[in-house]
Amino acid sequence: MSNNVPNVIFKNRVRGESVGGRNPFRWVDISTEEIFSGKSVVIFSLPAAFTETRSTAHLPGYDAKYDELKSLGIDEVYCLSMSAPFTMLQWAKNLGINNVKMLPDAQGDFTRLMGMLVKKKPGEVSWRYSAYVVDGEIKKLFTEAGMMDDCPDDPFECSDVDTMISYLKK
Repeated sequence: MSNNVPNVIFKNRVRGESVGGRNPFRWVDISTEEIFSGKSVVIFSLPAAFTETRSTAHLPGYDAKYDELKSLGIDEVYCLSMSAPFTMLQWAKNLGINNVKMLPDAQGDFTRLMGMLVKKKPGEVSWRYSAYVVDGEIKKLFTEAGMMDDCPDDPFECSDVDTMISYLKK
């Protein structure tokens, strides 16, 4: 893995003021350069949306402690998953996420280039990790132990918000 985040384009859905109807969203391309350039960013990745650990602890934890992360010099916090943009949007709405930005990596390009792609029934997903990134450079990566295809476990020990906060306070 390089010390820099991969250069990819994310396809996302955002509310469009000019878009009417029941689905007032439009497609936008967001580059990793736009996300990371000139900023201090925390990004964390989850295997999938709408599953227990992600919905009860991982994503809500980062959202709840967003202001503390900001006070430690973080400009933005992103949750990445190899889920469709529609799924990520509805998941955030379902959980009442107000601060963390959702980043759908539906094709897995970013995940693959990060070296975090694993096979898990019924398909490929991201391994769970978090990263502290400054101006596109990965300064610290917390990868859960046991990374392998068809891992029987879903460890959640070091990619949590408290581990990141402890690191940033050093």
